[in-house]
Amino acid sequence: MRSAHRVDQVRAAEAELMAALPEGTLMQRAAAGLAVTCARLLTRRRGRVYGSRVVVLAGSGDNGGDALYAGAALARRGARVAAVLLAPERAHAGGLAALRSAGGRVVPEQEVGLADFSRADLVLDGIVGIGGRGGLRPEAQPYARAGRDGVVVAVDVPSGVDADTGEVAGVALRADVTVCFGTYKPGLLIDPGASYAGVVQLVGIGLELPPAAVAAPQHADVAALLPVPGAESDKYRRGVVGVAAGSSRYPGAALLAVAGALSGGAGAVRYVGTAAEEVVRRFPEALVTEGGPAGAGRVQAWVVGPGGGEGAERALTEALASDVPVLVDADGLTELARLGPQALAGRTAPTLLTPHTGEAARLLAGAGEAAGAAGGEARPPAADELAATRLATARRLAAAYRATVLLKGSTTVIADPGGAVRVNPTGSSWLATAGSGDVLAGLAGSLLATGLSPLDAASVGAYLHGLAARRAAGSPGAPVTALQVAAALPAAWRDVRSAEGSEGSEGSESSAAAVASGG
Repeated sequence: MRSAHRVDQVRAAEAELMAALPEGTLMQRAAAGLAVTCARLLTRRRGRVYGSRVVVLAGSGDNGGDALYAGAALARRGARVAAVLLAPERAHAGGLAALRSAGGRVVPEQEVGLADFSRADLVLDGIVGIGGRGGLRPEAQPYARAGRDGVVVAVDVPSGVDADTGEVAGVALRADVTVCFGTYKPGLLIDPGASYAGVVQLVGIGLELPPAAVAAPQHADVAALLPVPGAESDKYRRGVVGVAAGSSRYPGAALLAVAGALSGGAGAVRYVGTAAEEVVRRFPEALVTEGGPAGAGRVQAWVVGPGGGEGAERALTEALASDVPVLVDADGLTELARLGPQALAGRTAPTLLTPHTGEAARLLAGAGEAAGAAGGEARPPAADELAATRLATARRLAAAYRATVLLKGSTTVIADPGGAVRVNPTGSSWLATAGSGDVLAGLAGSLLATGLSPLDAASVGAYLHGLAARRAAGSPGAPVTALQVAAALPAAWRDVRSAEGSEGSEGSESSAAAVASGG
């Protein structure tokens, strides 16, 4: 797992470590790691550090000090380093002295600083650190809007991004690479902040940290959770997933949900609904009936709602009355929003909700949550507001409904009612296609039926779904259909299982190399 810690957790760990080290040691460790990354980027970009043009944007406090000390290290290797002090009277004294001693210069005027910024081979963003809140202040905003030729490297977090949440409440400086110290920060993994961070590289500085606030699974984590049948397995021991989906208006949703479920690891898929004939024609291995969940026979989990149309209310009510885990999606979520959290109050088995932000808005309204409007009137929360606050939205939904929530979007966030949060690192913008959510619902529901917890089923489902989309779209990418994503799921399983024991789905070093070379 990539573990991401809150600012207060990081501050406490830093204070404990600093008490045991000589003064300034921790900053020197961070700056040294930052300088190494910058030197590597410059070497890949220009062939050498010597003669490179480097600009340090230094705010007040330790973040600016990290940037200044790293700039000094680059200056000692022959880089031409210029520092722009955004708060001259509060610049880090030790870092500034080190930069000047190494031959770096301080730019006194913003116009000169902007010119240097635009021409630089590399820019160090040390304006605001992990404790910053809100967007950039007016004196720093021109740098976020200016054109640039070089690589921007953020120090711990891009300035203007909330390190704890990924929220961007104003103007922020977009980075190509972010070097974070000690641990990942949640805001580097969750949009919109993640989209400002670029390639994220971790520099260890020796922190002893508590359990993480947010985690991002990697290949090895997912491989360890995959339900792999044993020698004595049969279709019932592997689990049976029930799928209540599709309607006269949306018959295709049934096919897509079943397609996802068949590649989720359960031993059998039991379909109920009006599209039984179409389902068995396309998937003869599926068990079908035209009734509702109540009369369908024993299953280990239900998937309810994709394309449910007029039958969604009955399907949801009957599935929730069962004593097995239930995944609620699409039209099932609309019905649940109408009923409110009390519909889940008496359940002993867990529930997994898989909304996009529009459905999340309806669910929150159904739970009695509203946003303030001009004049003080209450109104339902808007989808775009929830997209800008993904972490908070997922947590609010999980708490309101006492259910695990998989909030779909550019960053898929999974939150359970106990407070655990995971974010999905896979995916593709080509997933923005009709029916892809139906495939995910079937896939995650199938994983539930194998015995995975809702948190694990949602995490593994989202991860495989994202990998399958990448495979289906190919490189550099092309439009895909939801059925093509479903067809790529077995290959995604194989990718994960073949990489078991390795560190993750993406190599940060190779990604950074591509940034440095302009690729």
